[in-house]
Amino acid sequence: MQTELDKTDLVLLQAMQANARLTSGELAQVAHLSQSPAWRRVKRMEDAGIVTGYHAALNRRALGYGVLAFVLVSIDHQNETSSHAFEHAVVEIPEVVMFHAISGPEDFMLVVVARDLDGYSDLLQKRLHRLPGVRRVHTHFSLQDFKGQIGNLPLPTP
Repeated sequence: MQTELDKTDLVLLQAMQANARLTSGELAQVAHLSQSPAWRRVKRMEDAGIVTGYHAALNRRALGYGVLAFVLVSIDHQNETSSHAFEHAVVEIPEVVMFHAISGPEDFMLVVVARDLDGYSDLLQKRLHRLPGVRRVHTHFSLQDFKGQIGNLPLPTP
């Protein structure tokens, strides 16, 4: 069931998307509310699953990931067992920062980060090509970012 959102809820959501560190008092000011009603609205949206978490946006390049690739994958068989084995294996790869089942000629799209082209080549040969049921892999490299954030970047080990 979809939760009804009014203009005040949308103001709160926009402010939270722009800066997840805003306090309930700061959110209240933005939405022209007192603190308690603002907090209750945010809590209601959390309980409804509209707000699913609070995250820090990390700069992949500053962490040493110069390559961002969109990897389209076709698997041999589109049945529950094959898809499930593939899905579980992909989720375990830290460099895969987004993963979707898609429509069209390919079955899945992975968004992958790597330090450089050699690092991506290594990941492709040693991990991606060896995933269960992989039939075909097509890679498209991002040349420039315009909009959007990539989350859950793997962090370097100390």
